[in-house]
Amino acid sequence: MGVTGKISDGDSESTLLLSAPTTTTSTAATPDNKLPKDTFHFAYIIYFTLGCGYLLPWNAFITAVDYFDYLYPDVSVDRIFAVVYMVVGLFCLLLIILYSRKSHSFVRINVGLALFILALLVVPVMDLVYIKGQVGLYNGFYVTVAVMALCGLADALVQGGVIGAAGELPERYMQAVVAGTAASGVLISLLRIITKAIYPQDANGLRSSANLYFSVGIVVMAVCIVFHNVAHRLPVIKYYNELKAQAVNEEKEEKGPLTGPVWRATLWEIVGRVKWYAVGIVLIYIVTLSIFPGYITEDVHSEILKDWYSILLITGYNVFDLVGKSLTAAYLLQNEKVAIGGCAVRLLFFPLFYGCLHGPAFFRTEIPVTILTCLLGLTNGYLTSVLMILAPKVVQLQHAETAGIVLVLFLVFGLAIGSVVSWFWVI
Repeated sequence: MGVTGKISDGDSESTLLLSAPTTTTSTAATPDNKLPKDTFHFAYIIYFTLGCGYLLPWNAFITAVDYFDYLYPDVSVDRIFAVVYMVVGLFCLLLIILYSRKSHSFVRINVGLALFILALLVVPVMDLVYIKGQVGLYNGFYVTVAVMALCGLADALVQGGVIGAAGELPERYMQAVVAGTAASGVLISLLRIITKAIYPQDANGLRSSANLYFSVGIVVMAVCIVFHNVAHRLPVIKYYNELKAQAVNEEKEEKGPLTGPVWRATLWEIVGRVKWYAVGIVLIYIVTLSIFPGYITEDVHSEILKDWYSILLITGYNVFDLVGKSLTAAYLLQNEKVAIGGCAVRLLFFPLFYGCLHGPAFFRTEIPVTILTCLLGLTNGYLTSVLMILAPKVVQLQHAETAGIVLVLFLVFGLAIGSVVSWFWVI
């Protein structure tokens, strides 16, 4: 029989829906005045920074695509990057889910962050000592593709670990992570605007822009490593880690070690509990990735704004994505059926954006496209945040990390499908 226990860290409450006998929730029945506080909101800031960090390398590579297109004009750089990154990420996430009980998220995140720094260092170093702005040195392209594969591995380690760890904590920390992912897009968009405004749009300007993206990424990764290794020492994080450890010990006493058939059965039970949340997340990212950024950068044009049009649309999307992911801090939709239904309603973006290409004359102007793009970002941000917050709370505390990793797997799966659909739906 399911038991609901309220847990608060002094700043917010998180409902843990623990499908287990009442004895397994006794650790959660601590008086509110004895729960440690998140002093100066430091734990929140750490998870926000980690969320920003694990998407920054991807954003840096994609934003620097002009630089790579200049160096390697005979290949479809952005499509190859996306396929390599997502395929490697999906494969690694599957392995992490199957063997997560044999490794610790703390170690996985540290390894992933270190791999991110290595990957971000390769491009500017290679530019300095080998490429030097020369066009057509395709050995450099092969190295860059290998670096993208490394980033896919690092993303699986870090994103799976961070989302999983946040799933074990009160809901405000998952909200911090997803808001951080949106902040990553906003940061890179602002850098893109700045570099376009101050650097000449020639070979040297592209090199300077790309090096700036990667330099900022390296700095953020270094901060993430420091923050991550400080987090587990904070009283609020230690408290929930102790709760998890006690829940794990109680489960071992009840079921024995979670190995072989026992673990597989437990894993399928976790998947069964979060499956509708996962379906919602897949729907969100099929719709979003089939429209953004390909439609924004390739299919709509402005005689007034010219090549600034796509940059401003991307910035608008990222800003409203951040707004949506931040709104859950003020109001969290608790009805998962409404949230999942909202994910299905977003399919209406297909005919609406189609109308911006083939509809009435006014519909093909900048204002409707801008409004729809901002709404796409707002709904993407809010619904993603709601589902990522609610889903880990429908399993037992000791399985919240695995539930979080499962959600990340479906998120990446949705990204992959959306990136393929983007090639076909606009006629």
